[in-house]
Amino acid sequence: MRREEKTAIIDSLAERLKEYSHFYLTDTAQLDAADTSDLRRKCFENDVKLVVVKNTLLKRALEMSEGNFEELYPVLKGTTSVMFSQTGNMPAKLIKEFRKKHDKPVLKGAYVQESIYIGDNMLDALVSVKTREELIGDIILLLQSPARNVISALQSGGNKIHGVLETLSKKQE
Repeated sequence: MRREEKTAIIDSLAERLKEYSHFYLTDTAQLDAADTSDLRRKCFENDVKLVVVKNTLLKRALEMSEGNFEELYPVLKGTTSVMFSQTGNMPAKLIKEFRKKHDKPVLKGAYVQESIYIGDNMLDALVSVKTREELIGDIILLLQSPARNVISALQSGGNKIHGVLETLSKKQE
């Protein structure tokens, strides 16, 4: 591969790193053509971009990027596929689902919500990571809960007060 081609690939990877806020480094070696095609199809359906890269080119792209990715450098060995996503937990869910029938892909590392996760044992933790939208929804529900409690207390209290006043007014007659 010529230097111009390598530079173009590095620039392309650096652009994807800027475009997507989350990425997973996986090992997809030893998947046959049908399984690889199936994995790519599932990635496409879930808005996950799957790219097989050379480790040295990916390392250069990571070095060019604004973030600090030094913790990921040791896992850049063997075959590496990068899964780019806008949703932090989608690639983890996809990997977990795909591994019900296959041994691969194996998670090498991930960069999710400005945190770095190393190793396949982190897959369950990554599946449970909530997206920004889910967290905002949880906060809204928590904020609405006290207001609902006050309103229901006032409504039930209003019925009791009405009953007491009605009883008192009948006693006075």
